[in-house]
Amino acid sequence: MLKKDEKIPDEFKTYEEAAEFWESHDSTDYLDILEEVEIEVDIQKRHYLIELDENSARLLQEDAKKKGVSADYLASKLVEKELASA
Repeated sequence: MLKKDEKIPDEFKTYEEAAEFWESHDSTDYLDILEEVEIEVDIQKRHYLIELDENSARLLQEDAKKKGVSADYLASKLVEKELASA
């Protein structure tokens, strides 16, 4: 665990960056600055599994990392773009 006085970044560039931060920090060390919020969630997304060969999966992950997005997001956008132009 890192020092308790280390600040929480104002913004994370990617979900992965946020995950890395919180994997090495304990949220209970920040209770004095965290605010309680109420949210409503209406989850209507569905997730589908699509098989990829190992090389395609590796290339997708590398490209997604370069663009600062998740591989899931990039794959979805690539499929959407391809289908729109079909």
